[in-house]
Amino acid sequence: MSRSRQTFIQGAVILMAAGIFNRLIGFVPRIMLPRLIGAEGVGLFQMGYPLMSVLLTLITGGITLAVAKLVAESETQGNYWRSRGILRTALLISGGLGAVMTLLCAAAARYLTQYLFTDQRVYWTIVCMSPIIFLVSLSSVLRGYFQGKHNMIPTAVSQSAETIVRCAMVLVIAWAFVPMGIAYAAAGAMIGVVCGELVGLALLGWHYVRYGRNRTFVRRAAVGEADTVRGRLRLARRLLRISVPVTASRLIGSASYFAESVLIVQSLAIAGVAAAAATAQYGMLQGMVMPLLLLPTALTYSLSVSLVPSLSEAAALRDMLTIRKRMHQSLRLTLVTGAPFAVILYVLAEPVCKLLYGSADIAPMLALMAPAAIFIYLQAPLAAALQALDKPGTALRNTLIGAIVKLVLIYALATNPELGINGAVLAICVNIALVTVLHSVSVARLLKTVLPPLDYVKVASGAIIMAAMCKFGYTATVAHGVLAGLAAACAAGGLCYMLTMAVTGMIDRHDVVRLLRLRRH
Repeated sequence: MSRSRQTFIQGAVILMAAGIFNRLIGFVPRIMLPRLIGAEGVGLFQMGYPLMSVLLTLITGGITLAVAKLVAESETQGNYWRSRGILRTALLISGGLGAVMTLLCAAAARYLTQYLFTDQRVYWTIVCMSPIIFLVSLSSVLRGYFQGKHNMIPTAVSQSAETIVRCAMVLVIAWAFVPMGIAYAAAGAMIGVVCGELVGLALLGWHYVRYGRNRTFVRRAAVGEADTVRGRLRLARRLLRISVPVTASRLIGSASYFAESVLIVQSLAIAGVAAAAATAQYGMLQGMVMPLLLLPTALTYSLSVSLVPSLSEAAALRDMLTIRKRMHQSLRLTLVTGAPFAVILYVLAEPVCKLLYGSADIAPMLALMAPAAIFIYLQAPLAAALQALDKPGTALRNTLIGAIVKLVLIYALATNPELGINGAVLAICVNIALVTVLHSVSVARLLKTVLPPLDYVKVASGAIIMAAMCKFGYTATVAHGVLAGLAAACAAGGLCYMLTMAVTGMIDRHDVVRLLRLRRH
């Protein structure tokens, strides 16, 4: 395989492998950080992420796609100087906005802390996260540049290195700052994130210097567009014309996430929960519960990534039979592989939390959200299908409806002292289920097909049997320790589930081969 260019399939495999690796490695600090700085510290750390997500979406939401598209066009035409002109123009736009937003974020940190967050200790977290905005504004452009050249290695390598450094530095710096207090420990964890982003950007720059510039010289006279002020302005307009709509669609998700973080803490305050306790509860939800629920999405994401080009190719050929077949396979595999994780997190919530976090405090919250996990897993291939079938507006509408319902329910439920944080959890579960159902209806209308109801009955039957065996296996072996009990429960439950799926025909030899191939990649 060439280091400078890969086929589409090769590039997809590289990114999928990197994505699965990063998800698994990135889970380590999720387990260790609560042990270092506690749920309250994790809450302070997590509060910065929604704001950062909104700011990054504003700056980089669609720039990677725009750069990749324009560079690919230039490369096809053999216009390599224009590709470099696109890169320089995009770096100027994105980097300039990133620098301005970084300074504004740092300068406005005190105001944001005072008026948006109930816990004033989040100030240093916001200040320390500010450089991330500038770093990501540059790295997103470079990743788009390499993707346009069909070279996915720099993106995969930089993301993996960023994940490793980030995970290590988050824990090390947070531990070093613990004696200063949890506010500084949370800020130290955010500094660790900055270190990871810096390493990722440095590797992208190194790849550009070493591989990105090794192109045949093309006379500037032939490509003057990239080297004149007027040409740069034209490139800037094209970049913005592509990136702005994508940014707008992604902004809804980021804004919803940010509004959720603020609204949950504010609603808990109305319910009479103290600021420190509200911060701790939010930290438990976003920093401890959600990572557990999202861990299996490494597999479902890979299936979704594979689905997009498959459906796009079939759609171009107007082969509806193939589209329906591949959609059915994807949903069936997602349902079959996702259900066991939901069962384990529901039935064994307490021992899982004890083993990973050293405490069972979040177990009730995890058990409450576990049934919604299956909707999370199904949502990915459904959203991918809408994207592949040129229906991003439909996905955007569904997401917007879900976001509005979620925020209304958070305020209505979390302000109730009897519900508190559980009210917010219920609101998030409703949002997840609603968006998934809306996506499913939209796909069904497009394809005139849905997953047969009998398939859901088969998986539900297997899940019930698995739940019973997990409970029995854990009860029978927990005397030998939590780890032994969990291992026995998962082994017994998993075996019964697989046998049920095989007997009912939900999985067959071909499905096993597909999953083994995916794992090898």
